[in-house]
Amino acid sequence: MERKILVIQGHPDASTQHLCHQIGAAYSDGARDAGHDVRELDIGRLEFSILRSTADWQDGTPSPAIREAQDAIRRAQHLVLIYPLWLGAPPALLKGFLEQVFRPGFASPDSPKKGKSRFPHPLRGKSVRIVITMGMPSWFYRLHFGAHSLRSLKRNILGFLGAGPIRTSLVGMVEAMPEQRRERLLTQMRHLGERAR
Repeated sequence: MERKILVIQGHPDASTQHLCHQIGAAYSDGARDAGHDVRELDIGRLEFSILRSTADWQDGTPSPAIREAQDAIRRAQHLVLIYPLWLGAPPALLKGFLEQVFRPGFASPDSPKKGKSRFPHPLRGKSVRIVITMGMPSWFYRLHFGAHSLRSLKRNILGFLGAGPIRTSLVGMVEAMPEQRRERLLTQMRHLGERAR
């Protein structure tokens, strides 16, 4: 069954091709080959500011790029979020993007001044695949660090806003990755894209 898929590339450096970009391309290629409707969004190419105040978050006007991203998320049935782990968490630009996108009027109560209180769940009915690349072994991130940033993203943002199921792929030791392992990884991502998983 055809699904509407949005692949969000969370690597902040769009000036060159990183493993995250290769993963996104492999997933998108597999999904398109299987007949899914795929859109891609590269946050490294978007223009938006970082939120610096509650007033800006509640009452500020999102940039055109953020409004387009919100529309793409509304349209999608399945989201794929790909990013590198930096200092144990998503890169700051990705965090800033999420703060801009999931703001009042889209994913949280509007400002009380606007007289609305119903909490929207813009991700209800949408499945998610999170793919995180990292320099450490993925088992070490899970066991030693408790995958704390991943758990927060799943529970406090995506799950809180209604997404599910939320599946994950952790890719460790990326700096020392042999070519054969890279090819296996990209093949796996193509297969996940085919199944929209």
